[in-house]
Amino acid sequence: MSRQGILFVISGPSGAGKGTVLREVFKRVEGLNFSVSATTRKIRAGEADGVNYFFISDDKFDKMIKNGEMLEFVGKYGNRYGTPKDAVKKLLDEHSDVVLEIETVGATNVKRLMPNDTVAIFIAPPSLTELWERLDHREAEENCDKELRFRTSIGEMMCAYGYDYLVVNDDLNECVDKVVHIIEAERNRIQFNKEIIQNIIDKG
Repeated sequence: MSRQGILFVISGPSGAGKGTVLREVFKRVEGLNFSVSATTRKIRAGEADGVNYFFISDDKFDKMIKNGEMLEFVGKYGNRYGTPKDAVKKLLDEHSDVVLEIETVGATNVKRLMPNDTVAIFIAPPSLTELWERLDHREAEENCDKELRFRTSIGEMMCAYGYDYLVVNDDLNECVDKVVHIIEAERNRIQFNKEIIQNIIDKG
């Protein structure tokens, strides 16, 4: 008898280092499955379609929404991001753990739709000053509006109150350690192990 699969939702403002943290977490934690989101934005250098995102057209994105194929979706900086529903549900039904790296609006929707499956972790920068400096690289990489991203990030920080855990990414190794510990602890939480408990009782 296997425990229930857990949906780990990871969010945080641009520049908080979510992607870097998750890459290290996946190296250290077995049995995690990354849910690949769909997006209408252009592919960046070093990214691969179907690995980092499914890079799709606006028309296809619209069709997926119309057909009820998105677990959640959101628009940001002129692009749209969404989570294909079937792949996530299939993994959870197989008692597998899934990681979603999604925006705060999408995270709120997922928690509302799947409250008994979801553990939400917010990755935050150590300060707004540090976040502003980190956005310099993002601005050069994407030719984006740094001030717009910064204002949006402040709003996203306020959403952290709705998450289960807050992890500050000041030191990368410490941040990764904390996320790993959260995952390991949640895997032992009673709410995700009810079937195992019942199986022990039934065996006598």
